[in-house]
Amino acid sequence: MNKSVFIAGPCVIESAELLDTVAQELVKINQRLGVDIIFKASFDKANRTSIHSFRGPGLERGLQMLGDVKSKYGLRITTDIHESYHAETAGQVVDVLQIPAFLCRQTDLLIAAAKTGKIVNIKKAQFLSGEDMRFPVEKALDSGAKEVWLTERGNSFGYNNLVVDFRNIPDMKEIVSTVIMDCTHSVQRPGAGNGTTSGDRRFVPSMALAAKAFGATGYFFEVHPNPDKGLSDGPNMLKLDQLEALITQLL
Repeated sequence: MNKSVFIAGPCVIESAELLDTVAQELVKINQRLGVDIIFKASFDKANRTSIHSFRGPGLERGLQMLGDVKSKYGLRITTDIHESYHAETAGQVVDVLQIPAFLCRQTDLLIAAAKTGKIVNIKKAQFLSGEDMRFPVEKALDSGAKEVWLTERGNSFGYNNLVVDFRNIPDMKEIVSTVIMDCTHSVQRPGAGNGTTSGDRRFVPSMALAAKAFGATGYFFEVHPNPDKGLSDGPNMLKLDQLEALITQLL
């Protein structure tokens, strides 16, 4: 089995039907390619641009739906948490707890995630360098985390844009052994969509292949059967039917 980490799923939990559609495809890809894709979806998008944006079903219902995916399809699960009190409850369901980029320095959040005993995947903030991530990792490890991953997702570049400095990948590999490239959030143009996040999914494959060249050990893709109808991050999500071909390239 390939040792690379693959994470994929819709940005937010829109419906049980969407979760089933994506999960079924991930199972097929796992079987055909001999990989172990971790299923990702958010129960609450607490960091949307507008207060009127769709956020998801919330903690209780969302974790129940993710638990259903895990039991029905045998997939490992990850989701992001925004508040310290989310950690213990989410840790009872998911295999990997994801710390959002803007919250990667939140000490209490990192401590709470570490105490669950789950893998903690910390996304690098848009305002930090790869080398700076040694401090969030230290917080998690000193609080009892058994395994910590880091994820690159670009840096702020003026207004409404991100740029990826791929040198962050080898820099972060000096800190932890698992460094993941967030190939979809990295093509965002934050706030550039008149109250929503814009972006360009055309560049997702290039992000993945460039990250591989710099030594990434994992890849994160938000996917959707019809991204243009997605309720969150639609412009950046990869079309579900394109995922297998891209993973094949990365293998």
